[in-house]
Amino acid sequence: MALQHLTDEQIATWTRAQKDEWWFKNVFRGDMAQLTLRSGLTGFLLGGILSATGLYIGAKTGIAIGVGLTSVILAFALFRALHASGFAQDYTILENNCTQSVATAAGYVITPLFSSLAAYMLITGVIPAWWQLMVWIFVVAMIGVLLAFPLKRRFINEDQAPFPEGRACGVVLDSLYHGAGGEGMFKAKLLGVVAGFTALYQAIVSDGWMKLVQFKLLMLDKWAGLTEPWYLHDRLDHYYYAWAGKTTALIPTIMGTDIRQLGLRLTLDAAMLGVGGLMGIAVATSCFLGSFINFVVLAPLMIQAGDIAPRLAADGTLIPLNRAEIVNQWSLWWGVTMMVVGALVGLLAKPEIFKSIFKRKVAPVVNAGSNGDPLKDIEVPLWISYVGVPIFSLLGSYVTHVFFNVPFWLALVSLPLIFVLTIICTNSMALTSWTPTGALSKITQFTMGALDRTNPGSNLLPAGMTAEIASNAANLLSDIKPGYMLGGKPRHQAIGHIIGNLAGVVFCVPLFFLLFLTPDANGVRSVTTLVSDQFAMPAALQWKGVADIIAKGLKGLPTSALISMAVAALAAVAMEVARIKTKGRFQLSAVATGLGVVLPPEAVLAMFVGAVLFFAMKRKHKTPGTQGHRVWVEGMEPICAGLISGAALMGIGNAIINVLI
Repeated sequence: MALQHLTDEQIATWTRAQKDEWWFKNVFRGDMAQLTLRSGLTGFLLGGILSATGLYIGAKTGIAIGVGLTSVILAFALFRALHASGFAQDYTILENNCTQSVATAAGYVITPLFSSLAAYMLITGVIPAWWQLMVWIFVVAMIGVLLAFPLKRRFINEDQAPFPEGRACGVVLDSLYHGAGGEGMFKAKLLGVVAGFTALYQAIVSDGWMKLVQFKLLMLDKWAGLTEPWYLHDRLDHYYYAWAGKTTALIPTIMGTDIRQLGLRLTLDAAMLGVGGLMGIAVATSCFLGSFINFVVLAPLMIQAGDIAPRLAADGTLIPLNRAEIVNQWSLWWGVTMMVVGALVGLLAKPEIFKSIFKRKVAPVVNAGSNGDPLKDIEVPLWISYVGVPIFSLLGSYVTHVFFNVPFWLALVSLPLIFVLTIICTNSMALTSWTPTGALSKITQFTMGALDRTNPGSNLLPAGMTAEIASNAANLLSDIKPGYMLGGKPRHQAIGHIIGNLAGVVFCVPLFFLLFLTPDANGVRSVTTLVSDQFAMPAALQWKGVADIIAKGLKGLPTSALISMAVAALAAVAMEVARIKTKGRFQLSAVATGLGVVLPPEAVLAMFVGAVLFFAMKRKHKTPGTQGHRVWVEGMEPICAGLISGAALMGIGNAIINVLI
């Protein structure tokens, strides 16, 4: 069924009342099931599971991955199979859309756990109670939801803004349910097969799963005398170093430094292959460039110069050189500079984001004839936002004060700035599907830091609120777009977003403690386990780096670090200007280059390999209609989703098993 939409002339000349009446008569499907018990429950469960994979990937890469398309395909396949078996009626397209809203909200709400909140813990050494994290994340997310619906009437009903990502989701939903050739089930099977093989591989390379199979199921420790489980090492160079033994002549070095200390390992990480496919060749190449410059060139030079060196821990033990020490002692500063300057230049280079906010057509009051407003029983009443935003803003400021020691007045002062930046972020999402939350949160972070330099929480948590509120408002509007295209009720999607926020919090806060804050032998949790070789927490390190600069200034840094920051700032400006001047033909990204500095090189290499693989297969299978094009081009996102979900879920399971066994 062809999706109906207004022409450009109608969008430009019609009043909002006329647009609303047209939509109500031609698009709205009031008699179709939407937010039902099964769509809400399916969305809650899928959203919780997929948000767990998002937390896993976010802790590894600092990137918040979208789970909307994955949830759409999985829900479609699940109920199509149940319907074919006679166990349930088939899902309606609007039920699937509501499930997507729930799952997407769950996926995005957990971002603070691997960014601002994790940075707060790293810089203060304080681990808040689990229930405090749940309350703070949910309350702040609710402000974004409540802000979204007054904006919905402007951006979607009146301006008919494109929201490219949301529109793409609507097109995918329509093609799944009304397209020919069984493409929906093909993509679902593709995702399932890839996820299954990836899960099997991840189990074989996981000590926990092999311990469970070999010791608990097969009892090999009892009748075969096995003391350690056998498992395949995903670090492929492990076998070379095991063969090389103690012959130091066979150990590769750069300027006398063992490449393992630099983090240069060869790892077959299936999840990172999928992430690389989704990020694309340009971003993956930028990350690879940043990683190569830092760990192959600059880090060995700084080790030779003594600016990076082994140091003593608080208990007097010597901390040897490793990737984390290299990043924290020196590389973090130029990497963060690249990301922050690049994000700000990229934001300022899009003046249409700011200009279009003020280019609002003055439309007559909505009056659709004798029937009044046709959407009054469909839209979320504005009074809910007018009452809810002040209440939840005060509540958010209060819990930020009580839980994190941020002065109450400072949290309140940050709110007007947060609301302005949320409008900018939402407008950016409407035009480009890009949410500049990184750049906008840094504006809040520096502003609040200027008011209070004594408490890191005073800049971290208001900035975390900026990112969370802006992200929720912008992503909710992007989720509403496919519902608007397909004739869904906005009220149902609003409720679905709240359900999704709850699902993400309920599933991921306990998982956060389980994965990253493992208690020691005495049952004591410490922030020292938060950053590891497996989970580099690059987003948290970026937030922490900015907070350190605000609190301590630049005086304590080595001269070489200051020089590297200045060069990085100039390079970031040059790269972004080159992208603008060439209209995107120069594809290297300053933000991605800086991200490659704080990511483990082995993860960057895997992402680069994944990006190159999908780029090459796309070039090879360019002809539509061929099986290769169907699999590698049209099926690229399901394949990547299968790689990520299969690896992440098994990786999470491995961590749980290691805790329990």
